[in-house]
Amino acid sequence: MLLIDNENVYNKDIVQSGTVLAFDFGERRIGIAVGEHLISSANPLTTIDNESNEVRFAAITELINEWQPKLLVVGLPLSLDGGETDVTQLCKKFARRLNGRFNLPVMLVDERYSSAEASQLLNQTGIKGRAQKAMLDQVAAQTILRSYFDSVSR
Repeated sequence: MLLIDNENVYNKDIVQSGTVLAFDFGERRIGIAVGEHLISSANPLTTIDNESNEVRFAAITELINEWQPKLLVVGLPLSLDGGETDVTQLCKKFARRLNGRFNLPVMLVDERYSSAEASQLLNQTGIKGRAQKAMLDQVAAQTILRSYFDSVSR
């Protein structure tokens, strides 16, 4: 995990008693999940299906105003061997923008296999094939958030 906190606002006690928004970043879509640190809950929330940064950040602003998170978690896409890719760099830029715009700490979490895990979860609930497209990114964000909660509860 990697913390982005340019204003040094991260406070473990505040973060671990509050709401968390998690993001599955993609060049086309961003899946978002919401969770509560105290009970380590993670639920799919929505998907922003737009390539425009203006539209994306307007939607994220609304969600932050509504949910008042204390921490943002962003899934960091790495190659299977753990190396960085072009999308990794775009994702880090997105995370830095979140931190800068909202003055909230951002935790980057390895997201390898999150989409495969999300697809498997959807299959188990009877949502298969093309029907998964609308929910896949937000369920992937949910798996990223669960991964974060698992790593901090150890």
